Amino acid sequence: MSDSAGAANVAGYGRGASILSAGIGTTGLITYGYFALASHNLSEADYGGITLLWSAVFITVSVLYRPVEQLLSRTISERDTHGHTGRTHLRVAATIQLTLGGLFCAVALVAREPIRDELFGGSSTLYWVLIVAVLAYSASYFARGFLAGSHRFGLYGLLVLTEASSRFLFALAVAVGIASGQSAVALGMAAAPIVSLAIVPWAIARKLPAAADLDDPVANGGSAAAQAEPPSPDGDTDFTLAKGGGFAIAVVLIMAAEQTFLNAGPLVVKATEGATGAALAGFVFNVLLIARAPLQLFQAVQTSILPHLTRLGARGEEDPFRRSVNVTVLATAGFAAIVALVMAVAGPTVMGIVFGGDFDYDRRGLVLISLGMGLYLAAATLNQALLARGRAPQASAAWVLAAVGFVVFLLLPGFDDRVLQVEVGYLGAALVLCGSLYALYRAAAPKRSRIAG
Repeated sequence: MSDSAGAANVAGYGRGASILSAGIGTTGLITYGYFALASHNLSEADYGGITLLWSAVFITVSVLYRPVEQLLSRTISERDTHGHTGRTHLRVAATIQLTLGGLFCAVALVAREPIRDELFGGSSTLYWVLIVAVLAYSASYFARGFLAGSHRFGLYGLLVLTEASSRFLFALAVAVGIASGQSAVALGMAAAPIVSLAIVPWAIARKLPAAADLDDPVANGGSAAAQAEPPSPDGDTDFTLAKGGGFAIAVVLIMAAEQTFLNAGPLVVKATEGATGAALAGFVFNVLLIARAPLQLFQAVQTSILPHLTRLGARGEEDPFRRSVNVTVLATAGFAAIVALVMAVAGPTVMGIVFGGDFDYDRRGLVLISLGMGLYLAAATLNQALLARGRAPQASAAWVLAAVGFVVFLLLPGFDDRVLQVEVGYLGAALVLCGSLYALYRAAAPKRSRIAG
C-alpha cells in the first residue's frame, strides 16, 4: 500500500476522532461543571453521596453495556469491510444486552436493602436513581455501538452531548434556587440517558451511508481488488451467540478492571475510613477527576479507533494500522505532559477554585495522577488495537492483573495519607498495565510491523 494511501487512512481516522472530539470534549467540560456546581451547593457528605452514586452507575453500565458497544462497533465495521449483509449480529448483541440488563435488575432488587442502606446511607432516592439510570443506559450503549460501527460519529457525539447537557441542568437548577438538595442533583443521572434516547429514532430513521466513507479502500487509495470482492449474501452465518458472547465476556472483564482503576479509590476509602469516609471519598473522587475527565475526551478516540483499526486489520493494511496506534499514543503522552505541568505549577489553586470546600490538594499527588493518566490513556489505545486484532482474552488478563494489584495496594496498612496511597497506587498500576498491553501488542503484530514499530 502506498504512503499516500496510508496517510489518507490515518487522516480518515483523524477526521472521525475530530468530529467526536468536538461533541465529547464539550461533554467533558459539561460533566466537570455538573460536579463543580454540586460541590459548591451541597454539603461535603451530600456531595460524597453524589460521587458514590455516579461511581455506582458508571461502574455498572461500563461493565455491563460497553462490551456490547465494543462488540457492535468492531463487528459492524468488519462486516462492512467484507460486504456482509444480514442482521443476526444485531439480534445477538441485543440478546446479550437485554440479558445483562435483566441480570442487573434482578440482583439490584434482591440486594435492595444493602445497596440503599450501606452504600447510599439509607437514601431511597439514590437507590432508585441507580436502577432507572442503569436500565436506561442499556439502550443508550447499544445505540452508541451501532453508530460507531457505522461511522456515524456526528450522531454519536450528539447523543452523549444531549445526555451531559440534560444532567447538568439539574445541578444548575439547584445552583440558581429552582430546586434544592442532593435528590435534585441525583435525579439528573436518571434523566440524562432517557433524554438522550430522543436521538435514537432519528438515527434509525436516517438511511445508512451507501457511498464511500472515511475508510473506503478506493476513495482513500486502497486496492481495487478489495472493492471488487463480491459481497456475501449473508455474512451472519458465522456470527453466533457463543462467538459474540465470548468477545463480550472478555470485554466485561476489561471494563470491570477499568472501573476498578477509576472508582476503587473512593469506594475503598469510603469503606475503610468510618464516619469521615463519605467526605474523604468525595475528596479522592475530585483528585481522580484529573484522570477521569480526559477520558471523556479520549472516548472520542476510543470510539473511532476501534472500527478504524478493525477495517485496516481486515484489509491487511499493517503500516497504517501501526501508524494510527503510534500517533494516538504520542498524542496522549503529550497531553499528559501538559496536564502534569499545569498541576505542578497551579494544581492546588485550580482544584480549590473548581471544587471549593476546605480540601487541601497536594501538588505532588496531582502530578502523580496526571502522569498515571497519560499511561492509562496509552494503555487504552493499545487495548483497542488488541481488540481489533481479536486478542480480547489476552488483553483482559492484563487488565485484571493490574486492577487486582491496584486494589491490593489500596488495602495495605501503614499509609497515614490515604489520598497519597491512592495516587501512588494509580500511577503504579497504570504503568504495569501499559507495559503489559504493549508487550501483547508487539507480540500480536505481524513480523514486519514488529520490526518497523
